[in-house]
Amino acid sequence: MSVTPRISARATRFAGVAAAATALTLGVAGSASACNISEFSAAATCTGEQGVITVTDKDASGTKATVSVYLGDKLIGSQDVQGTREGATVTFKENWQPNATYRVHVKANSQVDEDIKPALTTPGKACATEKPTESATPTSPAPSTSAPAESASPVPSASESTTAAAPAPSNSASPAGGSDLAETGASSNTGLIAGLAAALVVAGGGVVFALRKRGAAQR
Repeated sequence: MSVTPRISARATRFAGVAAAATALTLGVAGSASACNISEFSAAATCTGEQGVITVTDKDASGTKATVSVYLGDKLIGSQDVQGTREGATVTFKENWQPNATYRVHVKANSQVDEDIKPALTTPGKACATEKPTESATPTSPAPSTSAPAESASPVPSASESTTAAAPAPSNSASPAGGSDLAETGASSNTGLIAGLAAALVVAGGGVVFALRKRGAAQR
């Protein structure tokens, strides 16, 4: 009669220990599978010339979480993600600048409500490195060069005006010169005729005087 209570007491002890061990195991497994901020990571990369920020969730429990990306106080975007053991990712298009700092916040029910640490710092080289050269090519030096060519075109008209104005003095001077020559020609002919007439008068007078003197001598 005394053996049966002892067996039942031992069985009760064993059952209590087994229940405690099971509860402890379940508690450890539950805490291990719970969503944790350490299971989230962020990176700034490039897709061609497009900058992107990628957030990876490796929460094996599959807890749904909301990921928000901030640049300072500016919200870049917010997306939901459900983690997997291999890792589920969400991507935000962002033309980030080199060495910029982004804050990535994760909210998963009551389990996680904090930022990924450390904060995300972008690489020292931007994605779109060729855009400055493309923006430099649309500048319009060609119209500026063509404009001087058009402004230089009136130069022949200026030269034509000077050449057209040049004959005016020559034409105005030629009539004056012609009139002077005509006057000097007329005056020189008049003097010559007068000189010849005076010489003839003197010669005639001389001949008459000589003839009279000769006649007087003969008488």
